Amino acid sequence: MTLAAKWPSRQGTKDMQSGALDFRNRSAILDGLDGASFDLLVIGGGVTGAGIARDAAMRGLSVALVEARDFASGTSSRSSKMIHGGLRYMAQGDLGLVQEAASERKAVEAIAPHLTKMTPFVIPAKNAAAIAKLRTGLWAFEKLGGVPKGRQHEVWSRKDVEANEPAIDASDLTGAVVYPEYLTEDAKLTLANVRAAVAFGAVAISYAPVAEVICEHGKAVGVILDDALGDTSRARISAKVIVNAAGPWVDRLRGLEEAGAKPRLMLSKGVHLVVDQARLPVSRTIIMGARDKRSVFAVPKGRFTYIGTTDTFYPQDHVWPHIDRDDIDYLVEATNKRFGVAPLGDADIVAAWSGVRPLVGQEGKSASEISRKDEVWTGPAGILAIAGGKLTAYRRMAERVVDTVEELMGRKPTPSRTATMPLPAGDLDVEAVTSALAATMPRVEAERLVALYGAEAHLAAGGPEAEARYAVTVEGALQLEDVWVRRSNRAWFDDKGGEAALPLLAKEMATLLTWSPSQTEAQIKACLDIRADSLSALKTTFVSS
Repeated sequence: MTLAAKWPSRQGTKDMQSGALDFRNRSAILDGLDGASFDLLVIGGGVTGAGIARDAAMRGLSVALVEARDFASGTSSRSSKMIHGGLRYMAQGDLGLVQEAASERKAVEAIAPHLTKMTPFVIPAKNAAAIAKLRTGLWAFEKLGGVPKGRQHEVWSRKDVEANEPAIDASDLTGAVVYPEYLTEDAKLTLANVRAAVAFGAVAISYAPVAEVICEHGKAVGVILDDALGDTSRARISAKVIVNAAGPWVDRLRGLEEAGAKPRLMLSKGVHLVVDQARLPVSRTIIMGARDKRSVFAVPKGRFTYIGTTDTFYPQDHVWPHIDRDDIDYLVEATNKRFGVAPLGDADIVAAWSGVRPLVGQEGKSASEISRKDEVWTGPAGILAIAGGKLTAYRRMAERVVDTVEELMGRKPTPSRTATMPLPAGDLDVEAVTSALAATMPRVEAERLVALYGAEAHLAAGGPEAEARYAVTVEGALQLEDVWVRRSNRAWFDDKGGEAALPLLAKEMATLLTWSPSQTEAQIKACLDIRADSLSALKTTFVSS
């Protein structure tokens, strides 16, 4: 049955223009999917899959986007939250990757200015030779990326370092090289792409893992979905082309297409620590050298500073990779070596997160040496699988995949419009919206709301309850974790990991989603368990309040 015949109305979204997600009619969505046929089925609701779904829907394809958990619940909410050019990839010879990443910063800034906050990166240098080497690399970087003169690098003297970033221990420095990069809200960027796809007619569903790949005459023609939220319902979807964009779980999906398929990924774990801004007062992103000569970052974010990241092989595709003692020591050592503040200790760590990167395997290389280039493979039953790549270049990755999809459908690829069409809530003057909100609340809170909600910030203003309402009715949240971690960022950037907000968020969600008291308590406990586990390697005892 065709999409038009099967799908009488859009999937419960409230506004065709904004693509608002509201999954409270979840049973109807699954019922509508059962037996439906699409041009393209995208498996995986991270930024790559969401970007593919958006691009394909904007080109007029009928699209279904399915996600096993919540959108952005894997790698796409556990990054270092940077839209950056990847200067270090120039040293590895990946000039194409550098050029693409540098130019893609402009596109993301154009379509979602609230999700691209310019924040200078500071690279401390111990001597004039180091500064000269850095400047040579940055000149090439700026030329490749077409960086305008007003956004090119500058050089600081040691006195400049001491004046501009006094927390740095500059006693061993000659100066620093400073250049602009961008910070983002990775989960919100993903959700904005999902919403944009839906606004152009795509159908999206979360908590619907693929249980089986359906093949006919050796070709994959569809999948069977399960319901991860406890319902026994199943949905059978057909599609002309299927794309596996499951991130760290790409190999698991490849195993459903071909039993015994040889793994192609090498997963790498990245850990970040969060401390109060008062304990590590930086106003720019500071690049530090770690014990293994890698670079790690100290990044300002509102009332907090986060430190990351590690890059070590992690063979399990865990949703929440365990944070080990060595992960903590690695980041704290690098921080204490570079900064002149009182040494950070376990008691200063207020939150932590971990995730895994889906790197394309390269034997003999360390995790940090493996190229971040994306690759696309065609499985034996015709499923396209995409892995690798960087958050910064997600839009171009999606564009290339959709070009291939159209070719497989026998169509000449049509031009992509994703570089110029604003994402939902992305058509705004960031400063104007922030200033308007700041008239009624502290500016730091106004900045937080605009960074998370863009032009729709006023809809989420009013505390945790308002954010929970917005999350359920506009952003498709179904679990407390969805709001606490990915919609509101309170898990990592709120006092004590947002513990005080959990009951308020849960109460509002219980009303909207008809949870029983026991279900509500279970939702709160699940979040507290995540927080306790993330901090379990600390030597100080963690006790949830």
